[in-house]
Amino acid sequence: MDFEIGRAKRARRVYAFDDIAVVPSRRTRNPEDVSTTWSIDAFQFRVPFLAAPMDSVTSPATAIAFGRLGGLGVLGLEGLWTRYEDPEPLLAEIRELPEERATARMQEIYRAPIRADLITARIAEIRASGVPVAAALSPQRTQEFSKTVIDAGVDLFVIRGTTVSAEHVSRSTEPLDLRRFIYELDVPVIVGGAATYTAALHLMRTGAAGVLVGFGGGAATTTRMSLGIHAPMATAVADVAGARRDYLDESGGRYVHVIADGGLGNSGDIVKAIAVGADAVMLGTTLARSEEAPGGGWHWGLEAHHDQLPRGRRVWVGQAAPLEELLYGPAHRPDGTVNIAGALRRSMATTGYSDIKEFQRVEVVVAPYAS
Repeated sequence: MDFEIGRAKRARRVYAFDDIAVVPSRRTRNPEDVSTTWSIDAFQFRVPFLAAPMDSVTSPATAIAFGRLGGLGVLGLEGLWTRYEDPEPLLAEIRELPEERATARMQEIYRAPIRADLITARIAEIRASGVPVAAALSPQRTQEFSKTVIDAGVDLFVIRGTTVSAEHVSRSTEPLDLRRFIYELDVPVIVGGAATYTAALHLMRTGAAGVLVGFGGGAATTTRMSLGIHAPMATAVADVAGARRDYLDESGGRYVHVIADGGLGNSGDIVKAIAVGADAVMLGTTLARSEEAPGGGWHWGLEAHHDQLPRGRRVWVGQAAPLEELLYGPAHRPDGTVNIAGALRRSMATTGYSDIKEFQRVEVVVAPYAS
């Protein structure tokens, strides 16, 4: 239903995760009988969680640790790990910056050029551990470094931006032809963010194996304040899940994974994302709280140090637990920040569903607690 904002504009009512709730059914299960596994292409994971390609979340070491725990760590190839031989002193400096100086100093630090040799070295480090290797570039950098990434041996390639479209228009530069690019690659490609049915459907038609859903919803982003653009995540995920369903029919059976990316601050948000149609979730803030996270309790993304228009900031999220405990417990705090896999498993069991695909059929109601 559309609502009238004024005589010249109408708007659709949309929902964030805080606006909805999952409802138990007549059946329950033992949590031990529930499967949280997720598969994409030839790769299967114990949990449907991806570590976001952000310097405060994923380093080569944490990507390896996360992979050994059953998730998929995605290394950002435009961060400090591919600009500096030893980024640890700079990470320590960023953690200690006063708030009024943080953005300007981070812009200076991230002006160092991205080095192809460091991309190769970081990917090789993860590959040597034996876990699946995933790495991310923005659309602007994909054409420049994609050959280096593929030659280094990634298993999954992620093209991640604030928003990514299949029809980017530019008078000054040749835009990335996603359809041709994905067709020519030998590895599955996950691309996004997208926030609408139409944008996601176009991305699916490029041949992407997965679509990231989200725009300006993370704790470290100020996109809503800077640009006035925001996509409440419950509606965005459900809309893109609708595009997945229609594309499945259109393509004669090709399934594209929907991955929620943003606004997932606790285990309840993760549960709701899957309930409205996500196959998996990409976690930033949630994993930035681990004791092993490179941010040391601080969290920031690429938008925080944009050289012309920063649309993010360094935020304190604290340290909740070691990574394994954060994923699998036991939890010693009741706020949904620890044992996130256990919370997903229990929610699925409480509502009577045995796996992720089944759980997408759970009943959801509008319950605007925030109001």
